[in-house]
Amino acid sequence: MSDPRRRLDADELKLLASSRRAVLATVSDNGRPRLVPIAFAYADAADGQLILYSALDEKPKSVADPRSLARVKDVLARPQVTVLVDQWSEDWARLAWLRLDAVATLIETDSDPVGEHQAALRLLRERYKQYDTHRLEGRPVLRIAVERIVGWSGGG
Repeated sequence: MSDPRRRLDADELKLLASSRRAVLATVSDNGRPRLVPIAFAYADAADGQLILYSALDEKPKSVADPRSLARVKDVLARPQVTVLVDQWSEDWARLAWLRLDAVATLIETDSDPVGEHQAALRLLRERYKQYDTHRLEGRPVLRIAVERIVGWSGGG
């Protein structure tokens, strides 16, 4: 396993900061990969580990309770996930991607003594103005603790 405190280099940080979405990969109960696009915010934990947050927001879903979403069930059963952040361009010298291997957990509002849920919502609302109208306070948030960072850029 790589050092979870590995810092993103300047180009990787720029890619993460400018990306409006990522793709979360979980593993379903039958062993198949499950991919879903996510909105995300990020921060460094006190120990320097990169943490991503993704709200289980009010956009229309296939189930009423966000805890019943397939990705949430996957995370609760098999917390190892991967997040892909990428930049596409017809100019292949501008291609870039980050693959973040991580462990995901669910932050519930009623079991968060350190206030991480509220901090995550603040970061998500700063990044996505659409969340200003969502009632996120009573909904769980995915916490994605990055263990390994792999990146590539067409520009070298």
